[in-house]
Amino acid sequence: MSYTQLAGARVPIRMWADPASVDEGAMRQLHNVATLPWIKGLAVMPDVHYGKGATVGSVIAMHGAVCPAAVGVDIGCGMSAVKTSLTANDLPGDLSRLRTKIEQAIPVGRGLHASPVEPGRLHGFPLAGWSGFWKRFEGIADAVKFRAERAAQQMGTLGSGNHFVEFCLDESGAVWLMLHSGSRNIGKELADFHIGQAQKLPHNQGLVDRDLAVFVADTPQMAAYRNDLFWAQEYAQYNRAIMMALFQDVVRKEFKKARVTFEPVISCHHNYVAEERYDGMDLLVTRKGAIRAGAGDLGIIPGSMGTGSYIVKGLGNAASFNSASHGAGRRMSRSAAKRAFTARDLAEQTQGVECRKDAGVVDEIPAAYKPIEQVMDQQRDLVEVVAKLKQVICVKG
Repeated sequence: MSYTQLAGARVPIRMWADPASVDEGAMRQLHNVATLPWIKGLAVMPDVHYGKGATVGSVIAMHGAVCPAAVGVDIGCGMSAVKTSLTANDLPGDLSRLRTKIEQAIPVGRGLHASPVEPGRLHGFPLAGWSGFWKRFEGIADAVKFRAERAAQQMGTLGSGNHFVEFCLDESGAVWLMLHSGSRNIGKELADFHIGQAQKLPHNQGLVDRDLAVFVADTPQMAAYRNDLFWAQEYAQYNRAIMMALFQDVVRKEFKKARVTFEPVISCHHNYVAEERYDGMDLLVTRKGAIRAGAGDLGIIPGSMGTGSYIVKGLGNAASFNSASHGAGRRMSRSAAKRAFTARDLAEQTQGVECRKDAGVVDEIPAAYKPIEQVMDQQRDLVEVVAKLKQVICVKG
């Protein structure tokens, strides 16, 4: 489909979703965002749903300003995937051992490594920039510096919520490794700190929603936020790279006879800020629950833990600020899902997938998400499908 355009206070709201399917709270947030004095464009992805301040599934382009809540509190959250030389025929009938090995290698939930992972011991890990990255920790907000040890031990860990590690098959039977995570607790604390700082600034006092507080260009507060934001985005990228290296090590050990090889890793943020140019203007483009989909850009759009995911290639649609959805998107809140479904429902909806099927992850049940096929259909002018994947193992926090 092409987009539907709705009137907004300062910019039109371009929607790659049926407006009638968007709940009242999310629609109100979109109209609130369109009132911001600095806004130059707003694109809404088909997985749009209610969030903090700004909806998840929105792309906001501003000139000379950035809204921390429009990035999301998990700064740099995103996806990584890699195709392997394994096929479905290489897999054992019982996948429980492989799932256990993955969970042993990659801490999940609130878990962390007993000591920081040494990237030098990981096969093929890109070490360039690693020492400089940690040195820049000295320059982030004083309010979170006491988290240095925790941040080091959480590097290479999954977290909880909708984060996952998956073993997938594509339609040809090739095995893919996939994972979803972000900047862990350090990213959240930086986001919370800066949202609080922005809300105190005089220019934000008249906004329709205090969660839409922004930093403006050429101020110390903006400089501090940009510094911490880009550091946290890099943390998230390293976090996924370490987990993927640990995941690959597990696969090498479990399939020694197959001598597994891996294609280049595909990686993309979906909660982040990028400096991009549109219509001759330098803009700060915030993607909250959206990936970059410039012409030829490879991206990953996951469904839920019982459906499947897509590897995609961007079509470079400037109307969406070269963006696409980050996933299926929730159709009900976590609390609503827990009220509506049971562990038995979860087991039924994840048949054929080696995964947790207990009450602790009922809020991640596939029925709590929009149908991924519908979401993909609504963005045919944003991306083309490279591969369709179906998980056979899903590790959740």
